[in-house]
Amino acid sequence: MAYASRPIAVTIVLALGLSSGQAGSQEHVSIGVLAPLSGSYQSSGADIVNGAKLALDEINGAGGVLGKKVQLVQRDDACNPDQAANAATELVAAGVVAVAGGYCSSAALPELRILHTTKIPYVLDASTHPALTEHGWQDVFRTIGRTDVQGAYAAALMKHLLHATRAAVLNDGSTYSQGLAASTVGALQRDGVKVVYDSALTPGQKDYAEVAKAAADSHPDVVYFTGYYTEAAVLAKNLRAPNSTIKHFLGNGTADPSLIANGGEAVEGMIVTTSPLPQFMNGPGARHYRQAYQSAYGHAPGPYSIYEYDAVHVIARAIEQARSTKPEDISAALHALRRHDGATGEIAFDEKGDRIKPVFMAVTVKGGRFLPYAYLDASGRWVSMK
Repeated sequence: MAYASRPIAVTIVLALGLSSGQAGSQEHVSIGVLAPLSGSYQSSGADIVNGAKLALDEINGAGGVLGKKVQLVQRDDACNPDQAANAATELVAAGVVAVAGGYCSSAALPELRILHTTKIPYVLDASTHPALTEHGWQDVFRTIGRTDVQGAYAAALMKHLLHATRAAVLNDGSTYSQGLAASTVGALQRDGVKVVYDSALTPGQKDYAEVAKAAADSHPDVVYFTGYYTEAAVLAKNLRAPNSTIKHFLGNGTADPSLIANGGEAVEGMIVTTSPLPQFMNGPGARHYRQAYQSAYGHAPGPYSIYEYDAVHVIARAIEQARSTKPEDISAALHALRRHDGATGEIAFDEKGDRIKPVFMAVTVKGGRFLPYAYLDASGRWVSMK
């Protein structure tokens, strides 16, 4: 099926609270969306749903799949494992044939287990923990890179671009954050950078002065926090106080406009490793996406909606290529996909379902906005963009 680039105009049909018979009717093909629509990360969840809606409009505008319109069944997982399991169970009952989403790895893990029981493919847009694709299951995929890959690149940036010899690493105890921290610590040690502090903070606190002081007292050249933007904005204010000469470094869970809105002056100069942000992607698909998103919602897209947009599109393409809406057939078609030219670039999956050739970059906060800081060249080396 060819997906035409056109203005977003088709009305979205959201199947909220539909029965299994309704959602799985002959008139529509139902695709599920799991995202945090309440709680601390609801702005990211809303952005992800927006990306799914844009993909849906384009797919339906081009004729749908197998001659049927596609509808989205969205559920709120709140980045909470228990709520996530219930949300995934509801999607199974609603008769979805595939799911796109997964912001928090801690929620995606129970979601994946529920969906796997009925072989429903789950294409993850933001969940990066390695364990998600290490089960050997054939129904999980990612449009984004893994944390263990990002950890190695983050360590290389600290050593080769920031010339760090001592590093402090902080996580927030979540599945994603612990995974990124562990992979980064391992890579730092292999690269000969001494890890002088490796600890966790408790999410949801209003002050992290104690942990910031403990990290600073270890005399690191860099402090790397692998948690989410909510805590990062608070932590940044505390990190500035003990020692302003330390370079402050954040993982991709902080690459969100809310970091700047909540952190203000304290996050100026912060460096963030991330999968490429939409505003810095130069391909025609990315340019089209940015224009469509701005037109539809009146503001620029956040960091992960573009990966969700690609996830929905790649599911639709797999349905077309499989000539089937059976979940097992869709998964087989996703594995057989040799190349999908998405908004985030070329997409194909390896035998585990991970994206082949994931890309990473680093950005910095300057003047109240994210600006490019460094990119990986063809040989995998960091090159400064300042």
